[in-house]
Amino acid sequence: MYHTHLNSVLLGTTHTAWELHFTPHSSVQSKFKRSLDIIGSLVGLLILSIVFVPIAIAIKIDSPGPIFFTQERYGLQGRPFLMRKFRSMVHDAEQLKSLVNNEAEGLIFKNKNDFRVTKVGRFLRSTSLDELPQFWNVLMGEMSLVGTRPPTGDEVMNYTQRHWQRLNVKPGITGEWQVNGRSHVKDFEQIVDLDLQYQNNWHRLYDLMLIGKTFYVIFGRIGAF
Repeated sequence: MYHTHLNSVLLGTTHTAWELHFTPHSSVQSKFKRSLDIIGSLVGLLILSIVFVPIAIAIKIDSPGPIFFTQERYGLQGRPFLMRKFRSMVHDAEQLKSLVNNEAEGLIFKNKNDFRVTKVGRFLRSTSLDELPQFWNVLMGEMSLVGTRPPTGDEVMNYTQRHWQRLNVKPGITGEWQVNGRSHVKDFEQIVDLDLQYQNNWHRLYDLMLIGKTFYVIFGRIGAF
């Protein structure tokens, strides 16, 4: 549904304005960044293979439904791809979304006490273990270790030209927002500012710095819901 609607939007004036101002970021062509992504994703998938069984069992015991949550997201230049995470919410979470108050501003949805999140899901989110399946997306080149948060279809359909700029790079498992804002930043415009800050500051060692900060944030449980 989103894909069809989004295509109609992209064929209109919004796409034209974005396309005229789209400049591929230098990180997209960086062999160093891609090599880092491949090495990092293989390490991540190795960790996934080790913890998969206990996490899968815990999810199944805690709440009925699938082990993975699969959703269409949009990456570099608005290209759609399927992103998988360990399921951290009840199986009918999307149908219950209208019952949850959005505590964020703009084109992002956040609620600190979202009743749809399961007990196991809260642990997975606080430790970022729910993100492990995304290393497959990184290996496939759909995502990067470091980049922007991959938006959903309903978010992208309401993007302005400024918002499109955040998709000049591949979406990442981590990034400026995750390490410098995470759950404390609830204004989408601030998230866009952080995404553009990443693009302006990027160099090869910058990704390594943000990956290091990510470990600090995760193990320190900083800003986690």
